[in-house]
Amino acid sequence: MFQNTEKVPVGYSTADYWFDLPKELIAQDPLEDRASSRLLVMNKDTGELEHKIFRDIIDYLKPGETLVLNNTKVIPARLMGTKIDTGASVEILLLKRRENDIWETLVRPGKKLRPGAKVTFGDGLLTAEILEVVDEGNRLVQFHYDGIFEEVLDRLGEMPLPPYITHKLENPEMYNTVYAKFDGSAAAPTAGLHFTNELLEEIAAKGVNIAYVTLHVGLGTFRPVKVDDVREHHMHTEWYHVTQETADLINKTHENGKRVVCVGTTSCRTVESASTPDGIIHAGADNTSIFIYPGYKVKIMDGLITNFHLPESTLIMLVSAFCGRDKILHAYDVAVKDKYRFFSFGDAMYLY
Repeated sequence: MFQNTEKVPVGYSTADYWFDLPKELIAQDPLEDRASSRLLVMNKDTGELEHKIFRDIIDYLKPGETLVLNNTKVIPARLMGTKIDTGASVEILLLKRRENDIWETLVRPGKKLRPGAKVTFGDGLLTAEILEVVDEGNRLVQFHYDGIFEEVLDRLGEMPLPPYITHKLENPEMYNTVYAKFDGSAAAPTAGLHFTNELLEEIAAKGVNIAYVTLHVGLGTFRPVKVDDVREHHMHTEWYHVTQETADLINKTHENGKRVVCVGTTSCRTVESASTPDGIIHAGADNTSIFIYPGYKVKIMDGLITNFHLPESTLIMLVSAFCGRDKILHAYDVAVKDKYRFFSFGDAMYLY
């Protein structure tokens, strides 16, 4: 926890986003019925709160509005192997594909994996060579294997659960949304975990448009803010793609005077990254390191479905930019007192 100093204006100090969270409120397991989680609804103008069940979200969505979902898919990105020359146990976590079989990775223990080191996985089904050390101590790794990389990864890899989840995940698919489509994430867009196919069908039948964007979530989403002044924080980079169909649908929604509701902070970061200052979204693919914190004027998003976030994280700063820091911290205080479940497998908020 940071100590706020007089030099940093209120709202720009990392300490301004602290809240006390009992460990027992950190959800360790997903709910079997995804849509049965709790939903805390907040009007961002008045701060008024309502306590609902997630499937009640349909009551807050109106015909002609557009729901934006991130269809990235988490890959089994955690690989446990042994260093070929010493037999030492090592872990390699895939972060981002650079080209073909070269990946940017996080390795443990880093001291044992210098350039030139080789690692084997699954009795030689997969081998890796460390090529170079890049930003923040990450490694570029070249993989060697027979067949199709994704199939080898499915056999040998594990789901890269966040560090605060200590329970073993019995069904790995529970850490993916039901609409996950494009492989590439090291973490799930967790707000989307609450949706079932049935709920999405009901929403579409009501006349709500459903649009998809892709943003491959990196582990930087869990990286703590290590500076006192949030304006000095270096945001991680993630790749996104907005199709022409989605861009046209979002622009038409606003032209018709209807709202765009984002599912998750990743969908929010995608549409805001792809937009112009006058609120028009354009199709395309790019890398984004957009950092949304109070003072940022949201251009595309009119409503947000999101989970409860870590204290002093970039994500609680994002929701504070949308609703106001004081309102968000009050809502979190209520959520703690009412024992809502927090983080990736936890309950949800709807902010509008």
